Amino acid sequence: MGLAAVRDLRERRGLASAEELERFETDALAGFVLARASAGLTDGTIRGDVGHLEQVRSWFGCPLWEMEAADADAYFGRVMRRAPSGTRLARSQALRTYFTFLELRYQTELHAMTGRVVTCPVDEMNRPRGSKDAMLRIPPSEAEVTALFTSWAQELASCRKFAPSARNYTAARLMAEVGLRANEARRLDLADIKWDLGRFGKLHVRHGKGSRGSGPRERMVPLINHAGRTLHWFIEDVWGQFGDDHTRPCAPLFPSERAGGRVGYDAVRAALAAAVAVHLPVWTDRLTPHVLRHFCASQLYMNGVDLISIQEMLGHAWVATTMRYVHVHRTRIEEAWLAAQQRAAQRLEGVT
Repeated sequence: MGLAAVRDLRERRGLASAEELERFETDALAGFVLARASAGLTDGTIRGDVGHLEQVRSWFGCPLWEMEAADADAYFGRVMRRAPSGTRLARSQALRTYFTFLELRYQTELHAMTGRVVTCPVDEMNRPRGSKDAMLRIPPSEAEVTALFTSWAQELASCRKFAPSARNYTAARLMAEVGLRANEARRLDLADIKWDLGRFGKLHVRHGKGSRGSGPRERMVPLINHAGRTLHWFIEDVWGQFGDDHTRPCAPLFPSERAGGRVGYDAVRAALAAAVAVHLPVWTDRLTPHVLRHFCASQLYMNGVDLISIQEMLGHAWVATTMRYVHVHRTRIEEAWLAAQQRAAQRLEGVT
């Protein structure tokens, strides 16, 4: 996104004409874009926020600083009533962020020009409820995931297109074994496998998802849970069938059928969905790449890995995010409680 030159809007002005207010509105939006870019947000995130603001502005028909709580009530209560919750939340957040920007930068100027005190129309009474992370993604059990990949691997021996099928199988296994996102897996290059790092080798994830749209966050992911064995098999027995040159710079780890191309996100996701429908039908339409990521986090935690290590492995900025990925199965809580009771009883032995 190109950033427009922004005039200094803080010079003293009198009551503004309609033309002046129109220019001011344009300059304020350009200033908002520049401020968000300065905060390190990606162009895509900024475009998304501006798009939300333009949608509200188009409906309102006046500069956004004239919006009041009753206007937000009407917009989110009627216009956005049946919109997806994620869209409602994103639009509400974009509006709140823009008004924070206006209040911090141009409150005095706007009052001098319009006589209005800038106040965000989205408050605690009308703010759309929920969270983008509100969906509770309970993963399948270890036995179910093992059954899925065991049956899927057996199918590879007789499938019509072995190389693409084995590629999709391997990508899905990496999601379950080391918690990669689908986009992270498909954007790996052969050179991103660092066999000589650490005890098991590591993956250099160069396109990790950044926090709140801040851009790619790189990390090193250890090849635990037999992920190294999975990759060895794929590279030695499968990768060469795509006809690519392994010495070529940026040769993708997961190629597409098209020479020199990289597998697409939709192809990886659709392949997992198809495999689940055949080999684990009780999870049809529920087991996604992100649920496999939750499965990985949960298994690591149940096997004794601490939350900080899981946070680093998944690439989360905050450990609170990692905690939402951990789901305990079966009787772990009950067993932990019984163990605590036994320890307490042992401490009390002989105390009378």
